[in-house]
Amino acid sequence: MRILIAAAGSRGDVDPYTGLGAGLRRAGHEVALAAPDAFAPLVRRAGLEFRGLPARPEARGDVAGRRGLMRSAAAFVTGLARGFADVLDDDTDLLVLSTTTAPLGRHLAEAAGIPSLDTHLQPTTPTGDFPPVVGGTRSLGRLGNRAAGRLGLRMADRLYTEAVAGLRRDLGLPPLRPAAARRRQEAAGRPVLHGFSEHVVPRPADWRAGLEVVGNWWPYADPEARLPAELEDFLTAGPRPVFVGFGSMAGGDGRRLTELTVRALRRAGLRGVLQSGSAGLDAAGDDVLTVGEVPHALLFPRVAAVVHHAGAGTSAAALRAGVPSVPVPVAADQPFWAARLAALGAATRPVPYAALTAERLAGALDRAVGDPGHARAAATAARHLAAEDAVSRTLRTIEHLADRAGR
Repeated sequence: MRILIAAAGSRGDVDPYTGLGAGLRRAGHEVALAAPDAFAPLVRRAGLEFRGLPARPEARGDVAGRRGLMRSAAAFVTGLARGFADVLDDDTDLLVLSTTTAPLGRHLAEAAGIPSLDTHLQPTTPTGDFPPVVGGTRSLGRLGNRAAGRLGLRMADRLYTEAVAGLRRDLGLPPLRPAAARRRQEAAGRPVLHGFSEHVVPRPADWRAGLEVVGNWWPYADPEARLPAELEDFLTAGPRPVFVGFGSMAGGDGRRLTELTVRALRRAGLRGVLQSGSAGLDAAGDDVLTVGEVPHALLFPRVAAVVHHAGAGTSAAALRAGVPSVPVPVAADQPFWAARLAALGAATRPVPYAALTAERLAGALDRAVGDPGHARAAATAARHLAAEDAVSRTLRTIEHLADRAGR
């Protein structure tokens, strides 16, 4: 089949689909990946055709507040819709859509008369088992959790209303609101695959048939890739360091974060590898090294712990490496994943980004590195994740869709 994957957002929202796309390509399919232009090198390194989507707005300092997050999300969706239809060509047989692109992509599939497959990195369907992933971590009881999940979907529908209306006009389709499109998909029982481990989030018992948890789609790993020489030298020059990175939502706070991180590391008696990231961390010394983007799969197995923002991809990468985490969630789904890591015992209790201090980070580092229980729980999770094969399970679903479509 000729498959087009569409993914947008931060690197963590796109990178898993490079691994999925490479796996589909190895199975004999022709695969293109549509993503913001900044990810073109990432996509092409995986051997996939790249198609450009409108770029994600830059992270802003006020994004941690709920109002700021909604403003950022609305701007993102509006920008994404512009030119979205241009990524599809007449030869495409199947659209594979991420959480952020699905509310737009399913209209594209309708206009082209081809099947689409939702592939989500978070559990977005309401359930009584836990509250919605962007609604906080406190359970409201089974009825309350489901009601909150439905409210979350309605809020997402509102974000996409204007963008969907414009896209359907451009495609020559009759008006259809996002909520109606979503209900139509649910009524048809269309499959939705979720790219995380059941060891981390067990499949809710109240989900309908077709909502499956298949395991993680790991970012494409170049077999020839090596860590930078400077980083390799640092790793071998002393005890295992701690990795520190705050993702894409901590922009504009680099000096404060750098200072408190270095103080925390030294107070805990640990070496550190700091990832500059959106925050712009920058420190150097015998016990600290700053790096840019490096493959988590190569670096994380060689560190003592990972301090991170608890995005879905980084959380999974730490578990895959069998390394304890210190989660510092900022917003969106990050508190959800932070709580999951802690519940597994593979992480300390989350330290909310807004409450981060050198003292709190040092204490969490002491616990992450000093408590062998965290390392055991992380190692157990790593064994579970190693036994999963998300690409093969996705391929089976795609083959089923192809049979139904007669392709």
